[in-house]
Amino acid sequence: SVIGKEDVGWPGSYWLDIRQLDIIMPIMKDRMVNWCKNKGFDAIEPDETEVWSNKSGFTITKAQNNAFNKAIADQAHALGLSVGLKGNNTEAADNEPYFDWALTEQCWEYDECDNFQKSFLAKGKAVFNIEYNVNPNCAQANAWHMNSAKRDLDVVGPTNKKFLYQPCVADSKNTW
Repeated sequence: SVIGKEDVGWPGSYWLDIRQLDIIMPIMKDRMVNWCKNKGFDAIEPDETEVWSNKSGFTITKAQNNAFNKAIADQAHALGLSVGLKGNNTEAADNEPYFDWALTEQCWEYDECDNFQKSFLAKGKAVFNIEYNVNPNCAQANAWHMNSAKRDLDVVGPTNKKFLYQPCVADSKNTW
């Protein structure tokens, strides 16, 4: 009853009816515990946190979406896990109070990085940005202390010939 339409472009991934917290949250808690905490991870980054503006198959409001995101963040914190906001660029300010850091994709491409500068970065919280189709604005990212890089969409490893990783600040023990 909670599985909606397929997430276009991601075969096998489906939207959920996040309004049904009584069904969804026990599943999410189980995943946080068994897939993350019990394996020694100290943080999670839930994906697809912007359901309301997508074709999920459900009529979900922005307020319901933000309530679900808060419930996810609260559950992670109750388990002693750090939690990052993944995507959801346009609601960064609404969600910042509940999340410890953010992982954004394509905020330079879609002119949405300001949303993180005015929320997460303004509060001293880390923001990690990945671009796939355009180069990040490294001068601005570095001035804001936003960790930004260009990557291959499949996020393959360095031995794969399609591997692409171009960070704004070269990785070393003395950076970031």
